[in-house]
Amino acid sequence: MLDRKEQEAKFHNQREQDRLQLDEKEFQKKYANKRFYAVARKSSAYLNDWMDQNCKGKAVLDYCCGTGGVSLELAQHGAYVYGIDISEESVRSAANRLADAGYGEKSQFKVMDAEKLQFENNFFDVIVCSGVLHHLDVTKAFPELSRVLKPNGQIICLESLGYNPVINLYRKKTLHLRTAWEAEHILTMREVNLAKNYFNKVDVNFYNLFSILAVPFRNSFIFKPLLTLLEGIDAIALRIPFVKLMAWQMIFELKEPKQKVEG
Repeated sequence: MLDRKEQEAKFHNQREQDRLQLDEKEFQKKYANKRFYAVARKSSAYLNDWMDQNCKGKAVLDYCCGTGGVSLELAQHGAYVYGIDISEESVRSAANRLADAGYGEKSQFKVMDAEKLQFENNFFDVIVCSGVLHHLDVTKAFPELSRVLKPNGQIICLESLGYNPVINLYRKKTLHLRTAWEAEHILTMREVNLAKNYFNKVDVNFYNLFSILAVPFRNSFIFKPLLTLLEGIDAIALRIPFVKLMAWQMIFELKEPKQKVEG
């Protein structure tokens, strides 16, 4: 039986092979959960604006870079990009993507275990984690992230949240779209609070609750106005302490890595 890291590599290698070999319609049908990202406008915009403000001229790690979508955005914002991932197929595609876009000399990619980073201490100005921490053992990931981040560096994490019972039911019914580890390790506030053992500053914002209702209409003319309306409702609802935990996504920022981990 493959261990969890081998399973992750195998799953994401296969998904990347499918992306390259299947036509777009077939790929979207096989990986149907991708349709939900049509409503992730607010969280995506926040991440993009944050990268624009914080990454120019910086050494930035795209942590578990996948096929390099975020890496390309980072390069476009003026960063020197380091991308690592456990999937050899994904790393190859990421390197090709940035080379094709003219950023080959401003980026480098390696197959690497994200829980055992092959970088020196205090190496990165910025680290971006986009939808990756639920694939990892955060008790190993957080100390590594803290170790390689410069004292004045910062990390931004965009992650799914694991409280909403309706979303969790969907996850259980679509286990073929994710690895066994991933399905059982969607983040909660427990993991966010764990980060406080490794960083002095942890700030969290929540995204996408009612806006998810727009997903079935993503290909219709009413999608944009409906999504705008639902985003307005989210802006109010996600200020309420209990309600905000029902969100699909959260973004948390980590600063001031601790030199010594609290026991």
